Amino acid sequence: MRTIMASRITETVSALCIRANLYLPDDVRDALQKSCREEPWPLARSVLEQLDINQALAAEKSRPICQDTGMACLDVELGQDVHIEGDLEEALQEGVRRGYTEGYLRKSIVADPLRRVNTEDNTPAFITWHLVPGEHLRITMMPKGCGSENMSRLAMLKPADGAEGVRNFVLETVREAGSNPCPPIVLGIGIGGSFDKVAALAKHALLRPLTDRNPDPFYAALEEQWLADINALGIGPQGFGGQTTCLGLAIEAAPTHVAALPAAVCISCHATRRMSAEL
Repeated sequence: MRTIMASRITETVSALCIRANLYLPDDVRDALQKSCREEPWPLARSVLEQLDINQALAAEKSRPICQDTGMACLDVELGQDVHIEGDLEEALQEGVRRGYTEGYLRKSIVADPLRRVNTEDNTPAFITWHLVPGEHLRITMMPKGCGSENMSRLAMLKPADGAEGVRNFVLETVREAGSNPCPPIVLGIGIGGSFDKVAALAKHALLRPLTDRNPDPFYAALEEQWLADINALGIGPQGFGGQTTCLGLAIEAAPTHVAALPAAVCISCHATRRMSAEL
């Protein structure tokens, strides 16, 4: 049994909130730069170059990549042999509170969806828990902007719709989103599970590096084909056309009911930010 102090968790989350908003992950930055080199449409290439300059300046000058510093989405892997000295959830929330305040990050969370009063510290964070074997605590912070979150969709398809039905739903979701989620986008796609589980699958898929394919060859092939299909839509960077609509996508699948085929598409923008720490 290993003990981790709640105060250490708070310090870690605070730092993650700040750093995740300042530095684009290597895989996303590399994909953006690769698209700059390969995009044939001059206007689209110019937009991509400006996005690359923006992320480089953010890192150099320690400024947020985007003015929407997002809702704090925390993915927490808690080892079953870890003991937390203190209140784990409060330690996570306090870390977000400190990070967004001390980092001068925009605070976007309202306490109630209809009465719309800002909490003024970007809490509560939205936490996804995973109980795993071992003695480690791994926390991933994903600041999720709402321009892309608003374009995400969920559908309860018929089993007979199959892979082609899911593909059509994904393409229609991207087509309807157009320029709203600040393309080039990154997609997390969930298939299976239940109504609530499939949305969690799609959000979790965004945590996978763009260079990693699904370990199942069947889904890996779908990822490659659907990415090509999406880029063939011609929406392009910021909606100006071109071949770079999506930098990458990941599919996560789960068992489901014999009568169900849930599907969810979680859209993220070109500033797909995430940073992890293991304690």
